[in-house]
Amino acid sequence: MPSSGSGTGRGGICPDVDVNVIEHFIDALWVENGLSENTLAAYRRDLCGFARWLQTQAVTLTAADEIHLNAYLSVQYRAGRKLRSNARLLSTLRRFYRYLVREGRRTDDPSANIASPKLDRPLPHTLSERQVEALLNAPDTRQLIGLRDRAMLELLYASGLRVSELVSLTADRINLNQGVVRVLGKGSKERLVPVGEEALRWVARYLKEARPLLSRGAAIDALFVSRKAGAITRQALWYRIRQYAVKVKISTHLSPHTLRHAFATHLVNHGADLRVVQMLLGHSDLSTTQIYTHVARERLRQLHERHHPRG
Repeated sequence: MPSSGSGTGRGGICPDVDVNVIEHFIDALWVENGLSENTLAAYRRDLCGFARWLQTQAVTLTAADEIHLNAYLSVQYRAGRKLRSNARLLSTLRRFYRYLVREGRRTDDPSANIASPKLDRPLPHTLSERQVEALLNAPDTRQLIGLRDRAMLELLYASGLRVSELVSLTADRINLNQGVVRVLGKGSKERLVPVGEEALRWVARYLKEARPLLSRGAAIDALFVSRKAGAITRQALWYRIRQYAVKVKISTHLSPHTLRHAFATHLVNHGADLRVVQMLLGHSDLSTTQIYTHVARERLRQLHERHHPRG
């Protein structure tokens, strides 16, 4: 179950009058959609922020109307909140008020007539194949941590896993003989992803040479183990990736999903069918995967401009 209730979260304290309805909504999201703790925390944070603002207007969440929603979105935008973040906030409010209508706590949806902002979809930041090669070669594999990191980076690039999927991966979910990994993705949906021989070789070496020493004999389910004999965290993995990028002088913008983006972009560049890439990434909608065709086209355009005499 999602952590409840005291009305607190990274977004601050929720007004007492709104805590219960927010937590019931969060519980419903968890039961119906199996969303991750991070996603649920984002919903809670958005709603608590709106509830605190409504408190200054002497209004509760359940009583807010369209004017209140528009005013709050405007306040957030003027305060410097990015258009994309405001669009996500509106999505949260839509889902919340639809839930209230469905539960009979309201007869109307105050978000129904609010238009979503028009957004240009940003192209994901990715790396060239040469940059990926440099990043994969960056860890010192003579060290236990370096060997672990090499195996993690190889598996990330070979499979296109989300960082959250990698750190939650258990040792029994990778089959070295069959060359596949069973991934539990968003919404608790499971998918089988093939893994290339190079990544399998590094994972096998890590399992044999590094993991037993890092786990110190403890029974740990996680495939990748930290220095403290526990599962490595997303934050630790992201920190390691940034360290290696600095080491090999990669100045391109990095995100925790950089290797996932590179995996997908390079597949498309080499002619992979888009629906296959969709399946490997675990996207529920093909339109989400189509962004990588735009990345490939943009890369071709840049190469043309750089090398063609009339570019």
